Amino acid sequence: MKQAGRQVQGENAPRPASNDNYLVISAFGAPDRSPLVAISKRISDCGCNLVEGRVATLGNELSVLALAQGAWDAIAKLENALARLDRDDNLRLVHFRTSVREPQSNLLPYVVEVIAADKPGVIFQLAEFFAHQDISIEQLHSTRYRAMQTGADMFSAQITIGIPSSMHIAALRDDFLEFCDGLNLDAIMDPMKF
Repeated sequence: MKQAGRQVQGENAPRPASNDNYLVISAFGAPDRSPLVAISKRISDCGCNLVEGRVATLGNELSVLALAQGAWDAIAKLENALARLDRDDNLRLVHFRTSVREPQSNLLPYVVEVIAADKPGVIFQLAEFFAHQDISIEQLHSTRYRAMQTGADMFSAQITIGIPSSMHIAALRDDFLEFCDGLNLDAIMDPMKF
């Protein structure tokens, strides 16, 4: 039982405000039946907002990564709608609740670009290098392609990293470029320009 302005012992804590309710959604489907349409429709129909989204074609699949925001009951309604949508054989779906990421003003955004002859393990080696330096990978886009002039299989990656502001940038850049030279990778590391 509630008393005016107070919560009685044993009663559940108040529900979070609408901006405290987030749902991460990952979906894969055939490009001819875009999962983006299905996911964005459910988000809208449930009274939620699509605050971030990414779409990419991977192999023969179209992938959608979305972050929905809404009131607690709208997020619960969206979870139910996604569970029904997940039963569709043409769509593979994962979703779970999350919270908003706190801004980290101590991280400096830098962009790393790498081009090299394609070989297994390049992403792992790059990720391991940055992990050992306590540098977060914020975004990554990699692809392989065939060089037009020679027909050689090539690898390309663009990585956005967050470098702690206390780190000496010139020393990090030297270490990174030496690391890339050892792997025969052509690379640059520059501050992100907005």
